Amino acid sequence: MPTGCATDRLPQAASTRTDIRNCSADPPYLPPTAINTTARLAALRGTMRAHSVHAYIVPSTDAHMSEYIAERDSRLGWLTGFTGSAGTAVVTWDKAALWTDSRYWTQAERQLDCNWELQRTTWIKSIGLWILEAVPVGANISLDPFLFSIDTWNSYSQALHGSGRTLLPIETNLVDQVWGDQRPPPASSEIYSLPAAFTGSSWQEKVAGIRQQMEQHVRRPTAVLLSGLEETACDPGVGGQTVGAGSEVSFLAGLFNLRGNDIPYNPVFYSYTLLTNTSISLFVDEMRLSAAARQSLRAGCPGPLCVELQEYGQARAHLRRYAQGNVTVWLGTEYTTYGLYGVIPQEKLLEDSYSPVMLAKAVKNAKEQELLRAAHVRDAVAVIQYLLWLEKMVPQGQVDEFSGAQHIDMLRQSEHNRGPSFQSISASGLNAALAHYSPSNRSSRKLSVDEMYLSDTGGQYLDGTTDITRTMHWGVPTPLQKEAYTRVLMGNIDLSRLIFPPNTAGRVVESFARRALWNVGLNYGHGTGHGIGNFLSVHEWPVGFQSNNVPLMAGMFTSIEPGYYRDGEFGIRIEDVALVVEAQTKVPFLTFEVVSLVPYDRNLIDLSLLSLEQIRYLNAYYETIRARVGPELQRQRLEEEYRWLQRNTEPFPLGSAATATATLGTLALASLLSALLAGLQA
Repeated sequence: MPTGCATDRLPQAASTRTDIRNCSADPPYLPPTAINTTARLAALRGTMRAHSVHAYIVPSTDAHMSEYIAERDSRLGWLTGFTGSAGTAVVTWDKAALWTDSRYWTQAERQLDCNWELQRTTWIKSIGLWILEAVPVGANISLDPFLFSIDTWNSYSQALHGSGRTLLPIETNLVDQVWGDQRPPPASSEIYSLPAAFTGSSWQEKVAGIRQQMEQHVRRPTAVLLSGLEETACDPGVGGQTVGAGSEVSFLAGLFNLRGNDIPYNPVFYSYTLLTNTSISLFVDEMRLSAAARQSLRAGCPGPLCVELQEYGQARAHLRRYAQGNVTVWLGTEYTTYGLYGVIPQEKLLEDSYSPVMLAKAVKNAKEQELLRAAHVRDAVAVIQYLLWLEKMVPQGQVDEFSGAQHIDMLRQSEHNRGPSFQSISASGLNAALAHYSPSNRSSRKLSVDEMYLSDTGGQYLDGTTDITRTMHWGVPTPLQKEAYTRVLMGNIDLSRLIFPPNTAGRVVESFARRALWNVGLNYGHGTGHGIGNFLSVHEWPVGFQSNNVPLMAGMFTSIEPGYYRDGEFGIRIEDVALVVEAQTKVPFLTFEVVSLVPYDRNLIDLSLLSLEQIRYLNAYYETIRARVGPELQRQRLEEEYRWLQRNTEPFPLGSAATATATLGTLALASLLSALLAGLQA
C-alpha cells in the first residue's frame, strides 16, 4: 500500500465530472460523498474565540504519532469529512483549508464541502505562508502539543518566526471540546501476550539489548523514552518536512511481545514506556492486561526486569519527576510529542531522529525473517484463490468493489490469521486512479471485463504482516493501458533485482522503480515503498525509500510498489514485499529477495518492451512461486488453484525481449509527438 508523497501531479479539469465537488458552480455542486461541516466549523470557531485563538491546526495523527488511528482520534476526519491517512487542517475565524498529498487529491474533492480550500501540497512552509496571509499580526496560532512531534513543532515555529504571530500550545484539544459526547469511547479490549513461537526473541533479551546500547553510548543516557506504540509491542531540514506520520505506534507493543486491538488493522495498544538502567515503567490501562500478559511482565519482580505498571495518563507527570534528577533521557524526535518533550530540561536530553528501539526493530533476525516468509506463502494462497474467483465471477457481472474486498478478506481467514492489515483497496476503472480508494457498501463500482481493476490488500498473521497489490484486466486492454502496466512492472523488476552497496539510502536507489516511466515522461505521486512488521504495522518506519528513511541493511523488509494513475480513467500499481539480503558478489553488497509470491497479469504485459534480463528475472521469480506456493496449494488440496498457478507461471519466451532497435511504445511515441507539437507551437 503506497505511503508518503513524492512528486505532485496536476489534476484533470473537473467541470464535467459528477464524482467530485464543483464550488465554482452556481449553486455549488457537491457529490453524495461530501460531508456538510458548516455546524462543526461554527462550533469550533466559537470555542476558538473563547480561547483567543485566531488559527487552529488539526493533524491527522494521535498522541503517539500513529499513521493509522482509532476512530476516537480521527479529529481531522470528523471536522473535515476527509478520511485519508495523511493531512492537516487549519481553521481561522473565517477560513478553513486542508493540506494533503497527491494520493488523496481526488478523494478530498469527493469528501470536502465548499467550506474548505484544498491545498495540493504537504509542506509545512506552505501552511505557514497561508496562516500568515489569513490572520493578522498579533494573532495566536494554536495546536494540541500532544498531537505534534518535536520536529513538526520546530518546523511550525520556524515558519512563523519573526512574523508577529504567536505559536501557542493549548493542552485542551478544541476539536474534542466541540465533538463532545459524540466522540467514540476509549479502547477496552484485552491486551495479550504473543505466543513464544511467533516472537523473534524474549522481551527480556530486547531490554538487555537496549540497555547495552545505553551503556555503550558516549553520552551514557540513563533512560530511553518510548512513545510509539510499536516500541512497546515490537520485536526489535526545517521547512522541508511533510505533514504526516509513520508507524512508531506499534513499537510499544513489540518490546514486551504484547498485542492489542486499539487501532483498526494494527495489533497495538495505547501505552508509554520509560526504560532506565535499573527499572521499567509501562504506562497502560492495567485492567486490560490478560492474566498471561500480567504474569509475563511481573515475572522478574523485584529486580531490573520487573515491569512497573502505571496508569496511562500518568506518563507525563512521572517523566517530569524523573527529569528533576541527575539524568539523561534518550528519545526520538520524529515520534515523541512536543507535549512530552517540553517537560524535560534541554540539558538532560539526548535526541536522535529515531529511538534505539525503532532502529533495532527495523532489522529482523533469522527467526523473524522465516516467520514473515511463511506468512507470505499462506497469503499467496488466499490471493491466488481470489484471482481465480474473479476470473470466474467478473464476466458474469456478479462482483462489485465492495463484495470483492469482502471476499479477499474472507479468504485470508485461515491458519494464524487475525484479520486484514489495512482496509482493502478494491478499485475498478476511474476509482483505481485514487491511490488509497476503499469502497463502501453505499457506493461501489461493479467490476467489468472492460476496465482495469486494482486490488491492494494485506493480512495480519501471528507470524507476519502482508501487503500486496496486483492490477488486472480480464478483457482487451488498450495499448496505452498495456504499455503503462508493463512500464510499472519494469520499474518493479529493476528495483527488485538491483545490487547495491551496504548502507545505501533508499532514496538513492528509488529512481530505478521510476526509470521506465520517466523514459516516456510519466511518474507517480507516492512513495515507492515502506517497511513492514511482524504482526504489527503494515507501514513500519523507518525503512523505505523516502528522504527520512534510514539506510538499507540486510534483514530489513520493505515494499516495492511503483504505479501509474490516469485521473478519471484508470490506475495501476504492482506491489511486492522484499527482504534486503546479501548479494552473491565477491565483495559485500546487497540486493532484494521478493517474498510476495503471486504472479502478475500476463494479459497486461507487453514482452516487446522488456529486456532479456527482465524476462529472465520474471521466469526465475515464477520458478520460486511454483516451488514455494505450489506445495502449499496441494497440501490444502486446492487443485484448481494449483492448475491456475501452473498456467500463470509458465516461463516467458526469451525471444520476445526488446532489442536496442525496438520500436517506440505507445506512450513513448505519444511523448515524442507532444514534444514535437510543443516545439512547432513555440
